[in-house]
Amino acid sequence: MQFCISWQTPKPELFLAPALFNYTNKELLSSMITRDIQLTAQALWEGEVVAIPTETVYGLAACINNESAIHKIFEIKNRPLTNPLIVHTDSIGSVEKLVTWFPPMARKLAEHCWPGPLTMVLPRSNRVSSLVTSGSANVAIRIPKHPVALQLLKKVEIPLAAPSANPFGSVSPTSASHVNNYFGKQLKYVLDGGPCEEGIESTIVGFDNTNVIVYRLGSVSFESLKELVPDVKLKNYDHSNQTRMPGMHLKHYATGTPFIVTDSIKQQLDLMNYAKVGLLLFSHTIDHPSVKHVEILSRNGNMKEAASNLYAAMHRLDQSGVDIIIAEALPENGPGLAINDRLRRASL
Repeated sequence: MQFCISWQTPKPELFLAPALFNYTNKELLSSMITRDIQLTAQALWEGEVVAIPTETVYGLAACINNESAIHKIFEIKNRPLTNPLIVHTDSIGSVEKLVTWFPPMARKLAEHCWPGPLTMVLPRSNRVSSLVTSGSANVAIRIPKHPVALQLLKKVEIPLAAPSANPFGSVSPTSASHVNNYFGKQLKYVLDGGPCEEGIESTIVGFDNTNVIVYRLGSVSFESLKELVPDVKLKNYDHSNQTRMPGMHLKHYATGTPFIVTDSIKQQLDLMNYAKVGLLLFSHTIDHPSVKHVEILSRNGNMKEAASNLYAAMHRLDQSGVDIIIAEALPENGPGLAINDRLRRASL
């Protein structure tokens, strides 16, 4: 029977390969899922790491002025110290205190895209610890759009470092329950802000003389950026250690179940010798005797809806008991570029 759903570390050299989450064998030990902003703020002031919602994905947050708490983020995620964190704050005035250079192009993007899912890489001031930036002279920074995240940032009055709230390399979380399933009582609080609206990570840009350089495709499309500033280039990222950007490791967003991405689902199914196949499809389903679970990202082919539903669908497929997941590559335009980037890196 086919089941179908449609939705409108202390030392970098010691970190382990992504420990993909085992949903079936993990004993449920819950963190406290709360909507209490004051309670969450108090925990941050006391040096705790908490999970917070943003419009992109949930993040593991700590105050940037507490290096012990920042270390906890790396330890909880099993993330190498060579992978920098994104700083979240609530105003351009706060951003100006954290950087030494804020070029006109950055200000123009900030006016149009903040609050929102755009991260800018700028020279850091001495208010930002090198631990946050993995020793880089630059800091990745943004103002999130999620109302709960903004209320928390205003309450705490300290910028927060907040990478995605998942074990390093695993599928990003877009709900409080995803975070709790990953970490349980490793976290004191998960601040519940509901499902994430955008569903994939922020776009990361930097600046080179007169050009805007896109380091990571994300929720702000390449086409949208080109409408705002004419000189936008997509960096051909080589995944080496020479360029340190958050979330740019080659293997990322991975399910525990083997994962394949293809341009031809039917052809791939004909090659499969698995009893139970899960499909991740854009807009239309496919019948095949081996298919046991199907996730459709957008029945009417809406790219933004597909992006919003992507990670939740991947989580469900990973928990469905299938032997392999086959994902359909999306058209290479708009949000499809960022979605395909995630699918390809999940399949490596």
